[in-house]
Amino acid sequence: MTHDPTTPDPLPLEEVWRRLSERGAPSPELRSVAEAALERNARLPTILDLRGLSDVTDFFLIATGDSDTHARAISENILDRTREAGFRPVGVEGLNAGRWVLMDYVGLIVHVFLGEVREFYRLERLWGDAPVFELE
Repeated sequence: MTHDPTTPDPLPLEEVWRRLSERGAPSPELRSVAEAALERNARLPTILDLRGLSDVTDFFLIATGDSDTHARAISENILDRTREAGFRPVGVEGLNAGRWVLMDYVGLIVHVFLGEVREFYRLERLWGDAPVFELE
């Protein structure tokens, strides 16, 4: 999976954080999750700002792993980093298989996909009205 040319160019986390903050303070979990995904070399880490669009959550962080092992490593690092920061998900699904791992932090839902699974579900397109920020 490669960068989608219909979305803005990838930005450093600091710039994404600044832009999100202009729309209101982002959830504190979001920064921990984004940093953890980047630490494990997640592919195409992308934040969708769903504030005002979803009654379920305020943000999605979507990332891709090169293999099920890579997707699990990304997910486990996210879980470790958020626990260290004092945040615990209310639910985690798919960690054993590593094809699509979902972590629910209430105001933030994290999706870590294998490339073909991410391409099949295309959550960025499903939430096409949401501001999208791809991290570099």
